[in-house]
Amino acid sequence: MTIGRGQTQVTYAMTAAVAILAYQFLPANGWLLAGWQVAIGWLATAAIVLGARRQEPGDRLPWYLIAAGVFCNATGIGVAKSCALLWNLVDLPTPADPFFLGLYPACAAGIALLIRRRDRWANWTAMVDAAIITTGFGLLAWVYIIAPINLVSHMDRLAHAVQTAYPIGDLLLLAMMTRLLRSGGSRGGALWWVAGALGTLLLGDSSWVILDNLGAPGLALEETAWFARILESVFLAAFSLFAVAALDPAAVKLAKPAQETAIRLGPGLLALLTGASLIAPGLLALQVHEGRVVDGWSIAIGSTALFLLVVARMAGLLREVERQAQRVRDLARSDELTGLPNRRAWNDEVPRALERARRDHLPVAAAIVDLDHFKRFNDTFGHPAGDRLLKAASAAWHGTLRSVDLIARYGGEEFVVLLPGVDAASAHAALTRMLAVTPHDQTFSAGLAVWDGEETSDELLQRADKALYLAKDHGRNRIEVTAAGLRNTA
Repeated sequence: MTIGRGQTQVTYAMTAAVAILAYQFLPANGWLLAGWQVAIGWLATAAIVLGARRQEPGDRLPWYLIAAGVFCNATGIGVAKSCALLWNLVDLPTPADPFFLGLYPACAAGIALLIRRRDRWANWTAMVDAAIITTGFGLLAWVYIIAPINLVSHMDRLAHAVQTAYPIGDLLLLAMMTRLLRSGGSRGGALWWVAGALGTLLLGDSSWVILDNLGAPGLALEETAWFARILESVFLAAFSLFAVAALDPAAVKLAKPAQETAIRLGPGLLALLTGASLIAPGLLALQVHEGRVVDGWSIAIGSTALFLLVVARMAGLLREVERQAQRVRDLARSDELTGLPNRRAWNDEVPRALERARRDHLPVAAAIVDLDHFKRFNDTFGHPAGDRLLKAASAAWHGTLRSVDLIARYGGEEFVVLLPGVDAASAHAALTRMLAVTPHDQTFSAGLAVWDGEETSDELLQRADKALYLAKDHGRNRIEVTAAGLRNTA
């Protein structure tokens, strides 16, 4: 199946490339050119639907929405040509505009569904990054595209609204593209084809804007046949890239939940965020250089928004650093296999426990527990079984202890137990309960020592270790105690 998808993708990509290349050499016939563009768009729509049909039923809707957007935009080309040639409707708004504009909400909804299924939509870091980039370029669009529209006095309100809708749609797609790239989940070819399609659409729309801002030179370029066809081909390429993404073998993974949502702040993303953040001061500097600040309020609002977003991003980074540092501290004090405190945590806690016992005049006991014949168990059942025994035994033992007690893995099959506020008899009873719940019919040997009120933690543990060796010498499956009255008790 994967091979079939790959072959279909290559066949379609080659067909679309040939069709777009052939478009450059077609006769200068308006109907033929428009029909050719519509055919390429509809072919891309069919390919997207075919790719969607190969998805699991629950994963098809995002692709159907993208297909609907491509179909609308491609159909709009035919409608626009019909309006121009049959009814001389060229001024905004025309019947073609709803078709052209239909691309934006349909594609944005499809991509939003992909994001929702790949990642938590409320991924704060990804949302802030998308907001920074969209705000920066949105300010640029406002200053050079949206605000100047109001200066064209002959346009009515509906025409203003329609023309403004196009850059707003581009900003919507930019936000969706940024958020998609910042999501977790599979980062295979399909993701990059979708990003390439969105980027190509934005390139095409931006090119038209630049030409309009150039005035007469831009109009001359628009009327140059070869240049106009290249610019029109940009949109045809965007349609085709969506289809290539849908047919990519990796498309089946595009809507799958992320295993890991954390995306690193790489050099490319850092450069993009930096560039977007500098748009506002750059615009201000340019207008000051020109001797007239005409968009002061817009730049001030944009700068404020960008500043707050950058602060939020920094706060998020600091929180992540703190979480990572805490995770490192936890890992440094935890045994990876059993999840119990490790030797480092034991060495930190025991002196504090002895000091509390000294201050409160309470007893404290320490024990070393060693699984009997653990090497033989490993040799018989294998090391994975030995690991499972260690995990099961540590969990069972921990369940018999009080919340104030401490059990830690000291190394290999050796564990240490700290029992605050108990005498030798109570400590012996606690170890007996542990011995009773040892899984897989296994046993342990234990050495128990009760603190004398003066010795250090190392000296206390040394006495427990000597008692452990006594337990082993006396046949294992025993608890030896060095406290008066319970010495050599099984």
